[in-house]
Amino acid sequence: MARKVIILGEVKDGSLRNVSFEAVAAGKTIADGGEVVGVLVGKDVAGLANEVIQYGADRVVLVEDDKLDHYTSDGYSQALMAVINEENPDGIVFGHTALGKDLAPKIATKIDSGLVSDVTAIEEVGGNLVFTRPIYSGKAFEKKIITSDKLFITIRPNNIAPLEKDDSRTGTVSSISVEIKDLRTIIKEIVRKTSEGVDLSEAKVVVAGGRGVKSASGFKPLQELADVLGGAVGASRGACDADYCDYSLQIGQTGKVVTPDLYIAVGISGAIQHLAGMSNSKVIVAINKDPEANIFKVADYGIVGDLFEVVPMLTEEFKKLLVNA
Repeated sequence: MARKVIILGEVKDGSLRNVSFEAVAAGKTIADGGEVVGVLVGKDVAGLANEVIQYGADRVVLVEDDKLDHYTSDGYSQALMAVINEENPDGIVFGHTALGKDLAPKIATKIDSGLVSDVTAIEEVGGNLVFTRPIYSGKAFEKKIITSDKLFITIRPNNIAPLEKDDSRTGTVSSISVEIKDLRTIIKEIVRKTSEGVDLSEAKVVVAGGRGVKSASGFKPLQELADVLGGAVGASRGACDADYCDYSLQIGQTGKVVTPDLYIAVGISGAIQHLAGMSNSKVIVAINKDPEANIFKVADYGIVGDLFEVVPMLTEEFKKLLVNA
């Protein structure tokens, strides 16, 4: 059944987040030969439209306004509702990000649709689209079917592979004029505490530290390893509570959920709350001096040893491998 599907492209620091391209791929699956329409909301985002098309969208609709320079629930919902009313799509796809988790329920309520959040896989069974999502902190999965007129989902980053980019692909780019008004929140400035680098929630490699790093300076060798592997640094709640790092790096039930190709847990005991945020990583490597640490139960590979010896050794070996690659 061919459908029209709109996907929301997320913009961060003037660039499209990778989850935008994953959303296009999910949209293609849902569209089943129909049309995939990318939507870009913000200030001066027109220059990013062609990239959405090159990753598989058939066309792009822009909603640009100075009031949309930073995300607000009110502003973005007004912009998206204008596009939805204009396009009347059969399906909608957002990333399951901080933005998507905040905005999607509000839009679903406005259009009176069902919503399946945190989708990790999409398949067709018996003529129905079936969406898989984790439950019980990742210990189980459920399969959902949407029975309302519109299919509305958010997808977990790093689970649905984007289509291969085609630089020769072309499509129409149009704009919708929307009067953004009655904003209850106005963002004047964003101050970032975290260092510049790979986005933790989208990183293919994550090096995470726990209480075992012992201090803020103990994260330095972890950052060096992450830099060599082109990854991002994360942390357990224990490390954040001990003031070793900022809470924006926290991974777990009350932090961020990550699903990288490689997760290196350094000095992390493996509390169930932390496992909820990383247990679906494709490959897990645990480094801990306690051979009885719970983290080894979920790890694919384990190293029992002093992290301050093991991590620098790994960093040097990876450097050698990358030089010779």
